[in-house]
Amino acid sequence: MIKTSRKNAKLSDVARLAKVSTATASRALMLPHKVRPCTLERVQAAVRGLGYVAHGAARALASRRTHTIGAVVPTLDNAIFANTTHALQKQFDAAGYTLLLACHEFDAAVEVRLTRALIERGIDGLVLLGTSHDPQIYAMITQRKIPYVLTWALDTSGAHHCVGFNNRAAAVQLTNHLLELGHREFAMISGVTANNERARDRLQGIRDALAARGIKLAPERVIEKPYSLASGREGLGVLMASVRPPTAVLCGNDVLAIGAIAECNALGIAVPRQVSITGFDDMEIASLLSPGLTTVHFPTLELGQLAAANLLAQLAGGNAAKRHELPIELKVRGTTAPPVRAQLRTARR
Repeated sequence: MIKTSRKNAKLSDVARLAKVSTATASRALMLPHKVRPCTLERVQAAVRGLGYVAHGAARALASRRTHTIGAVVPTLDNAIFANTTHALQKQFDAAGYTLLLACHEFDAAVEVRLTRALIERGIDGLVLLGTSHDPQIYAMITQRKIPYVLTWALDTSGAHHCVGFNNRAAAVQLTNHLLELGHREFAMISGVTANNERARDRLQGIRDALAARGIKLAPERVIEKPYSLASGREGLGVLMASVRPPTAVLCGNDVLAIGAIAECNALGIAVPRQVSITGFDDMEIASLLSPGLTTVHFPTLELGQLAAANLLAQLAGGNAAKRHELPIELKVRGTTAPPVRAQLRTARR
């Protein structure tokens, strides 16, 4: 019988009690899906009986790994980011890694501080959202030689591992859809573009698509707001109060778009008869609205899975693609239609 106090139980004690090797006991604790069920049951029973808790610092010293991954994201208040983070967590957990999460709320200085804190805790790898980051972050990563992957956007320099979408192309698709419906009076309620290349790329895509048709997006028709329902309502109110209101309003994400639709309802503005509204992301609620929201679908769960796979491949010393672009899909629903003027021209024919 093993006479070991609960306080001093070691992995070797667990292995002896479970009648397995120390390596098998370690594998059962770190990668339970790779151990036979009967063996796993014995190891888990030994852990419970001895009250064993792994000494993280000692294990890290022995393996030179903490088996932790850091992820710094803008916020979890947006379900789209939460979906990606959930996929990351599941993939890393299956590989024996714990995900440490931090949110910077779109503040570049806070992102630097949080990234430094994660690196100081000894993370083995890092996931960042977007490509616009303070140079200090890249300097810290390079100095510590930490594998990392950028997500939700595509790096054009070829210097960074990235898994993401072409946000500019998504905006071009949405704008072309509205142009084909006959719209010529456009406006945008954008996310704040500072330190956010995703918001910048979406705005630029709209401008490029309009410029190709000889249309200019006037500065007063671009309103930058934080991503919130209230911001969508405020932005829509300002735009529709102008002397010549737009017939189409593109919103920087679905949250802003839903807020804009809510304000239209409050003001008695018919969507899409008086104004067409679009979003980005294709949140689950987008298809449940009445009318359903026209938006762009991003495969956010697949993004998390591929980003995790990329980072795990780097950690294992294998080949990891430098750039992985995921497909986007235009979802045309009920919030877009030809403008009233185009409808009248069609009716007269």
